Order: sequence, then structure tokens, then C-alpha cells
Amino acid sequence: MEIKSNQLIRKTFAIISHPDAGKTTLTEKFLLFGGAIKTAGAVKSNKASQSAASDFMEIEKQRGISVATSVMGLVYKGIKLNLLDTPGHKDFSEDTYRTLTAVDSVILVIDSVKGVEEQTRRLMEVCRMRATPVMIFINKMDRPGQDPYDLLDELEKTLAIQVRPLTWPINNGRDFKGVYNLYDKNLNLFSPNKKGISKDIISIRDLSDIALDKWIGRDAAQLREDVTLIEGVYPEFEKNEYLKGKVAPVFFGSALNNFGVKELLDTFVQVAPLPQKRAVTTGEIYPEQSDFSGFVFKIHANLDPRHRDRIAFLRVVSGHFRRNKIYNHVRLGRKLRFSNPTNFLANEKELIDDAFPGDVVGLYDSGNFKIGDTLTEGEAFHFKGIPSFSPELFREVSNKDPLKTKQLEKGLDQLTDEGVAQLFVKELGARKIIGTVGELQFEVIQYRLFHEYGASCEFLKLPLFKACWIRSSDPEALRIFLDRKSNAIALDKDGSPVFLAESKAVLQATMDSYPQIEFLFTSEMVKVEEE
Repeated sequence: MEIKSNQLIRKTFAIISHPDAGKTTLTEKFLLFGGAIKTAGAVKSNKASQSAASDFMEIEKQRGISVATSVMGLVYKGIKLNLLDTPGHKDFSEDTYRTLTAVDSVILVIDSVKGVEEQTRRLMEVCRMRATPVMIFINKMDRPGQDPYDLLDELEKTLAIQVRPLTWPINNGRDFKGVYNLYDKNLNLFSPNKKGISKDIISIRDLSDIALDKWIGRDAAQLREDVTLIEGVYPEFEKNEYLKGKVAPVFFGSALNNFGVKELLDTFVQVAPLPQKRAVTTGEIYPEQSDFSGFVFKIHANLDPRHRDRIAFLRVVSGHFRRNKIYNHVRLGRKLRFSNPTNFLANEKELIDDAFPGDVVGLYDSGNFKIGDTLTEGEAFHFKGIPSFSPELFREVSNKDPLKTKQLEKGLDQLTDEGVAQLFVKELGARKIIGTVGELQFEVIQYRLFHEYGASCEFLKLPLFKACWIRSSDPEALRIFLDRKSNAIALDKDGSPVFLAESKAVLQATMDSYPQIEFLFTSEMVKVEEE
């Protein structure tokens, strides 16, 4: 009963977007409405004097971008919200993709000026693949942008999902006055406020009220016309269709000025999904099951550089997690106890005694965890669907300070455990190769190696196209392949062989020449199949 009652007050979600759409600003405003912070700071540029609450790494503050997923908790209207603020930059999309395995729904932020952008489409593909419920927030309505009707058409065409507006803007740009709530049938007018919550709210319950004409003038007639048109063109919002990932409710606003944020948040706590079931190697795990289970979807070293800590982020899927209770680490077959589990507000942590389905728990880790690891009360199974993608960019690591070799090796080991990059080692000469999906990751790794581990290195570009995990049901065929292609074989951190192809043509020719060898582009596929 305790598990069920706690599950009914939890919602776990991610905020995702293309860079600079206003994702982190919206995150801060959620924290503001939930009382988790008292004032908001906006990341406007690389010279921003006040960084966002959720951007805690020094390099994030310097560059004005998010490069790591932040985990935050807040309470709004009696609902515990577990909010994951993800990197927007495409070079860190792998971290975002993995984070999406730990949430039950998503809020997608769109820039009203730029509309749907490249990274938006990629993120939506992942959500659609997992049938994740999506709400869309069209941001920056306080700037001259695209027509709202055109934006709705663009969303449906480019994201391949049916949309249903649940708020509607009153003008845009300098004349933007707020949004009408189509879901709750009301209108709140208040002054822009970049730092806090406006107190001078004017509430109008009926569009026919003449007070509307008084406050927004000639825009009142246009609003009434727009609302009539929308209600006539779009079918009524169906919550179940949203929960199936088939309809995306759309909200308009300006996160910077607080317009439309409360309407989004109020609707979210009403309709967003509760903690959901997850697939495992033995079937499915439901939140209401009594036995605890959870999986690690992220690892972060040096969350607090002063203490050189390493935190594993665990999503609770079922049961009741308790501090100091012994749990089974399935991959290692070991029993572990956690005396200092934590909750988060960005880099602020607090000790907790309990956690329930939907919660994200920080576990201090001495090197026991890898991304995708499972904890249970005893049963042996693994959660599915936590991917490690084949990298597309490769650099060989060159140590610039031989006296700091141990620090470099420790740093590379810990940072690649986080999933920001993958480490491959060529047996001949023990050459270390870093593989990533984006160029900026090399800069972040180099920066963190120096500032967090005191290690200096440079990355030497390698002419490689793709890394593929390989396997075969024929051990002799695999042995022959590894022997003949030894110059192109490296080992990943688990000791699994990886084929490093120099070009697309070489990869295709190799696959054609060795039909008994399977070439895999995500390591998660290897885990699942082997189990």
C-alpha cells in the first residue's frame, strides 16, 4: 500500500530541445514555481554573469551550454516531480538518449522564431521509438517569430505526430500579452518577471467578459476568433492518446518572462503519466511490485570537485528503496549497501532514507557501477534498452606529461564510465583511442582531465569511420576474423572485441567477406542477446 500511495504522487520527466531553445530557462522556472529556488538566472551568452541552477560544471558556466544531464526534484501541488534537464547540444545527444530511458514523459521546447530544428527531429524520433508521451512548449513568443498556425503545421509535418494546442498566445513579439488556457478555459494576465513569480495576476474566466476588452484591447476580438477556430478544427484533447504517445499537447509562452509556464506546469501535473513498467530480460517489471529494482542510467565523476566524488544515478522502477539495506548488484553478483543515498537539486544534494518508483537516487560509487547496471532485492535480471552507440569520431590519446600517467588513466577510465565517450585499447602497443559522437566532447574531456585530474593530453585525429562490436555463433570463424583483422581490432572497456573500419566502403566489404560475423552498432544489443 505504501508503494502504491507514493507512486501516485510521482512524475518523472525530461526537458529536451535543440540548443538555445530555452530548455534550461524553462527548467529554472519550474524550480521557481515549485519553490526549489527563490530567484532565476538566465544563461544568455558565454559571458553570462549568472549561470543557470542546473548548469553546475565549470565548463558549462564558461560556455553557457549544458553538457551533462542534471537531476532535480521539486514538489508542485502535492506532486513530487523528478526533472531531468538534458544537454541540448547534438555532440552530447548520447547522454540525452540514455536519459530518456529513465523518464516516463518528455517536455520538448521549440524556439518560436526558428521552429523545428535538426536536433529536435532526432530527439522526437527517439521518443516516438519508445512511445514516450510528449508535451511541446513553443518558447520565445515575446520575440517576433513565426505564425502560431504555421508552427502547428510544421510540428505535425516534421515531427510526424498529431498536435493539439492547449494554450493559445495573445499576439507575439513586443505585443505578446500572455496565453489563453484552452484546457482549463481561463486567462491569467500578469507582468513579465525574469527573476521571480508575478503577484499582480488578473484572472479572466470567460472570454465573453468585457473585462477582456479592457485589459488587452483590440487583441480580445482576435483571441475570441482564434479560440473558436481552434476548438472547431482540432478534436477534443484525449488524455489516453497523449499517454500512448500519439498526440502531443502544445503550449505557447515565454520561459524567460514566465508567460505560459504556469499553464504548462498545471496541466502537466494533471495529465502526465505516473511511473511506468520497464522491460527486463525475464519479462516486465511493474512499479507496484513489492520487491525493489532499479537501473543506473548515468554516472558522473567529480560532481563536487572539492570531494572528488563519483555518483551513479539510479532510477527506481519498483518496490521501496531503503538506505542501509543490502541489494544485489546483478552484473557483479555482489551484495551492496548504501549508507549515503541522495536526492538532487542540480549540484545540491540531500541525504534520503527512502525512495519509490519514479525517483532518481544518487549512489556514491567507488567503481562498482557501469551504465545499464541493475540493482534488485535478489532476483537476477537486467533492464533492457539502455544503449551505447557506435561512435563516429576517433582520436588517439597522447600523454603530454608522463609523470601524470596514473592520473590520466584514472581520468580516462572514470570519464568514459560516464558515457560521454568510449575508450578502446589496441593490444599492439596498448594505444588508447577515444570514440565520441560529437567534436565538442573531446574538448570537454580534455578540460576535465586537466582541471579534475591534473592530467594533460592531446588528441590525435584518426582516419576511422565506425566502430562495430563483433560476434559470431561460430568460434572458429570469429578466431580467424580476429587474427586476419588484428590491425583493425581493439577492445572496449568490457574486453569485447571491436572492429574499427577506416571507411564505409571498407566496412561494407568486410561485412560481405565475412558473412559469419555479426557487426553490431550498439553494445546494448550484445548484452541483451548474450543473456
